[in-house]
Amino acid sequence: MGTRLLAAVCAVCLAASAQTLSVEKLAEFLRNATNSQKFQYSDQEIARFLKGVKMTERLDDRAIEDIEGQIKLGPKAQAALRALRDQSQGLTAAKAIVAPLPPKPIPPPSSEEQAAILDDVRQYALGYTKNLPDFICTEVTRRFAAASPGTKYGGRAGDSPGWQSLDTLTVRLSYFDQKEDYKLILHNSSPVTNQDSRSVGGAQSFGDFGSMLKEIFEPSTEAHFEWDHWGTLRGQRVMEFAYRVSQSRSKYHLVVDNNRSVITAYHGIVAVDANTHVVLRVSVIADNIPPDFPVRSASDILDYDYTDISGQTFLLPLKAMVEANLGDYLSKNEKEFRTYRKYSADAVIKYDTEETTTPPPLDENKTKETAPTAPAPPPAKKKQ
Repeated sequence: MGTRLLAAVCAVCLAASAQTLSVEKLAEFLRNATNSQKFQYSDQEIARFLKGVKMTERLDDRAIEDIEGQIKLGPKAQAALRALRDQSQGLTAAKAIVAPLPPKPIPPPSSEEQAAILDDVRQYALGYTKNLPDFICTEVTRRFAAASPGTKYGGRAGDSPGWQSLDTLTVRLSYFDQKEDYKLILHNSSPVTNQDSRSVGGAQSFGDFGSMLKEIFEPSTEAHFEWDHWGTLRGQRVMEFAYRVSQSRSKYHLVVDNNRSVITAYHGIVAVDANTHVVLRVSVIADNIPPDFPVRSASDILDYDYTDISGQTFLLPLKAMVEANLGDYLSKNEKEFRTYRKYSADAVIKYDTEETTTPPPLDENKTKETAPTAPAPPPAKKKQ
């Protein structure tokens, strides 16, 4: 009942009307308000609500320490909380606040269920490109660089990189007859006439439409899979499997500007929808890169999301993040896939004449993973 009351308080967006609360209910309200996924309450909004609260029992320093040990409040909310303390000194003492117990961990599927799920995922991955429609879309790559922390210009070791924007590539990507074609149309804000995107040089990646998935799940790759954890992506419950591929079975190429290349072992995570067993995210991290190779480390994360094309829904790339460490400096590419549409000669012509601006960046929450908060549904076989 208490949780429902506090949820109702949150639902009116911290209305300024007076609320009568015990110390325990006050602490529970503040936990709900600060952890709300639906509403992002500001420090000022929480403080304004607290000014209208009337306590039913004494709020002392120990209770405030307990509250602030569980949640993070802004300076205005902290000041309002201490004002409540001063106003409630004539009331009876409150019971000690009991912190909520952490949720019980969700058990993973059994080993037999995991094997069946991975068989479904393998079947899906190997047939993925065959089920894609012919389409065109806008691929936007925002490229960044930073001096490596711990080097002369990178600050102290362990610091966050100071990323600097290099440029933005807006590309017309055509997928026709299971083949990809990339044509650069804007470099920063300047139009480019039907130019191969590779011609601008710098760090780039290609083959996001199924080749990464296929290579991981090819039987000849002999990837080793094991359970990792439950997660949530874009509102979908996901099962995350860790995998590893040896160098002798790998096709993962790292290439530098002088066309020097190496094939490395790699590992990563595959995030699988718990109900349909389709892949919503895949990551690749290079392993055992030769010490004399210019690239020290490299990783690639690719997210998929459901997209409508001419009235049909397909699971297509949403965003890729490619990072590399080249010794003295770091490279990062944020690549987004936008405005999918059915491929046709007319669509290509309209695309070339209409696409004159680069779409704004995607909302970061689209690719933010959250922890599961409820028991997982039972694993279900993918519909054939």
